[in-house]
Amino acid sequence: MRKGGILNAQLAGALARLGHTDLVVVCDCGLPVPDGPEVVDLAFRFGTLSFEEVLRGLLGELVVERATAALEVREANPGCYRLLKSELGGLDLIPHEQLKLLVREAKLVVRTGEARPYANVILRCGVPF
Repeated sequence: MRKGGILNAQLAGALARLGHTDLVVVCDCGLPVPDGPEVVDLAFRFGTLSFEEVLRGLLGELVVERATAALEVREANPGCYRLLKSELGGLDLIPHEQLKLLVREAKLVVRTGEARPYANVILRCGVPF
């Protein structure tokens, strides 16, 4: 049994397989996910697990060199926007329709139980050196 960190076996394995420049999507329960990326579904009920809980947990495990979110998050979900700005150094904002297209390029999608709009971010993996 692990002492801490990511306990979900599927998620821990998926994170271990990530490399530099790989894309990881952390999304709400409503984001359409195309075929292709590995999906780890952590949604249990609306709001559980929350986007914030999952994002903070992943940021404790990953080196992130850049992040992308939907432009619409600023107006539609200001709390999420503040979270993204405070937790991520570089945050690019693009239209939501464009963000959904980028999800196809992701290596991993982590679906949360978040039910507030535009609680989605694409993390670009960096390296610790």
